[in-house]
Amino acid sequence: MKKILLALSLLSLTAIGYAEIVVKDAWVRATVPQQKATGAFMQIRSTKDVSLVEVQTSAAGMAEVHEMKMESNVMKMRALPQLNIDAGKLVELKPGSFHIMLMDLKAQAKPGETIPLTLVFEGKDKKRELIEVKAVVKSMMATEGRM
Repeated sequence: MKKILLALSLLSLTAIGYAEIVVKDAWVRATVPQQKATGAFMQIRSTKDVSLVEVQTSAAGMAEVHEMKMESNVMKMRALPQLNIDAGKLVELKPGSFHIMLMDLKAQAKPGETIPLTLVFEGKDKKRELIEVKAVVKSMMATEGRM
């Protein structure tokens, strides 16, 4: 019995090690027919310093991490080479701020569907970790006024 408890304890410690990066509340803004781009949003927290360096998806020809911010009273958007996630800090990808742009969409993103995303994180040691996310598509009415 003690061996079983020890084995379970070691397994739980291993599971904690793999739960260093947590992604939650992932969603994508719905599109209208023929629309070729949309945004993906979520919350990311990590127990160690990492950077989001790449996003992959089968739903679009290209996915990039972007930032929107005001510069001289003009809202500007630009692609980022990476998004740093500091240990213990919550980073929120949200409309009007950091987000993932999905471009050259292969189909309309309809409310209730899910979009698969693979987030590629890199630690200071240059090791990469892939996190699979299923982002729920939300209607434009539900997200109105957010971007």
